[in-house]
Amino acid sequence: MKVEEYEFGRIVIKGREFQNDVIVFPDRVSPDWRRKDGHSLTMENLKEVVEYGPDLLIVGRGANGVLRIPEETRKALREINIQLSDEITGKAIQLFNKSVEKEEKTVGAFHLTC
Repeated sequence: MKVEEYEFGRIVIKGREFQNDVIVFPDRVSPDWRRKDGHSLTMENLKEVVEYGPDLLIVGRGANGVLRIPEETRKALREINIQLSDEITGKAIQLFNKSVEKEEKTVGAFHLTC
């Protein structure tokens, strides 16, 4: 499931437009992805991702990279063998689409704004 379009505050996946943060799995989109602390990513925010068990999680930290990924979150992902790649959202989507083309077991979590 590739991302077709992205611009600040908007993403299109399989012809469907979303205007809130999303998590993209190979077979579905989890819309309206919210974090308890809006700009800090914790393992609590990734329960659905952990349950799926991807090999790779690609995080779009926002158009300007405002979403932070604390070291404890990075460490926890390493401990459960989920590789993490994080970039500003536009770049993260490019990486995500390339991974999908290679048919890798990848999940994308994208912050669409700041």
